[in-house]
Amino acid sequence: MSENFSEVKKWVAISGTWRFTSKKIEKDVRTYVRKIYRSGGGIVTGGALNVDYFATDEAMKLDPSCKRIKIYLPSTLNIYARHYRRRAMEGVITSKQAEDLISQLERVKKANLESIEENKINHTIDKAAYFKRNADIIKASDELVIFHVLQSTGGGTSDAEEKAKKLGIPVARFDYLLRRIK
Repeated sequence: MSENFSEVKKWVAISGTWRFTSKKIEKDVRTYVRKIYRSGGGIVTGGALNVDYFATDEAMKLDPSCKRIKIYLPSTLNIYARHYRRRAMEGVITSKQAEDLISQLERVKKANLESIEENKINHTIDKAAYFKRNADIIKASDELVIFHVLQSTGGGTSDAEEKAKKLGIPVARFDYLLRRIK
């Protein structure tokens, strides 16, 4: 492991749905990230909207050098950016969401090239790519914290939880019931 990351006491994966959010979830994610940083830990995310975005944003405020941030992407950043822009054109997310996320990932990469792990082999963003990314996130983590919206149907958060439990990685879970926000 790089010297950049050698002083991190514990890597905590942050997971949650990108489809749903609320001010409460955002507040809880940011509070948890501050707790991780106070204890000398770092975060691991998948570079997605909402929970991942909030966690990364808070971590960047606490660590502008991004030495305690690891982001695993299911593809290269360029392919991932094209995917998010296409999803915005399809109306699945807003253009602002896509551009804010892409900008955040570019800022992390600029601050610390080693903070972004790009899958250079994968050229297709689909469920299999996301689940492979989840496996990489879990393998790089000492703990998993889930911010789970109960009506979320994508399965990514549950996939991360199952992978963590199979590897004996502790899981903390916060459940929420709310409406969809685009």
